[in-house]
Amino acid sequence: MLLQVRNVTKRFGGLTAVDDVSFDVPAGHIKAIIGPNGAGKSTLFHLISGYHPATRGTLTFEGAEITHLPMHEIARRGIARTFQTTSLFSHQTVLDNATMGYRMHAATNVFDALLRTPRARREETESREAAYEALRFAGIAPLANRIAGSIPQEAQKRLAIAIAVAAKPKLVLLDEPVAGVTSEETVEHAELIRHMANEGYTICLVEHKMTLVMGLADSIVVLHHGKKIAEGTPAEISADPAVIEAYLGAATHA
Repeated sequence: MLLQVRNVTKRFGGLTAVDDVSFDVPAGHIKAIIGPNGAGKSTLFHLISGYHPATRGTLTFEGAEITHLPMHEIARRGIARTFQTTSLFSHQTVLDNATMGYRMHAATNVFDALLRTPRARREETESREAAYEALRFAGIAPLANRIAGSIPQEAQKRLAIAIAVAAKPKLVLLDEPVAGVTSEETVEHAELIRHMANEGYTICLVEHKMTLVMGLADSIVVLHHGKKIAEGTPAEISADPAVIEAYLGAATHA
């Protein structure tokens, strides 16, 4: 099992944002996390990626516990993520942004950087090659020299995926990857996510657009008020009375 989440809880003062949640993500799987706003979905991603520490419970990745590891160490082990609000270096080029993902694996230090050692020069070349390949993968290589803040929203979403892919992860956490894009762009983005899965990436996906979720996910976890209320295939989830009452009846079927 690639990722195991066991009895994970996160409290912020008197608020329990994630409450005793458990599930598994097998290698090569697309696992969707759905639920109403405030259900704890993004907080759960924060816990898996090390952005916040869990109050209780354990997270295991490739058989090793990562519950209390810092964010950079979890990333080095092979977990990459995007954020609900696209986070870019908006005044740098698209290519420069994509190199950030690769550089977390760099062995260079301050000494190498200051003296421009052969290792530093080699890794700079490797990072740009890996970044450009990630841009090609995401379908935005022609935008490589554009300023990131000037490209369309859908392209920024693709750039966020390229940054994640450049890190050569085993698991990618996609937090609302099609928020703010058109219906046509949503279809194209779904094709990109399916391409990621076909290329061997394991994906954990938070998304409100149910047509995308139901068309992509191998299995779905449903959160409500921080608790897991259901888990199953898209067919099982769409027919679950508790899920329909808590979420699907009011969900946007965009």
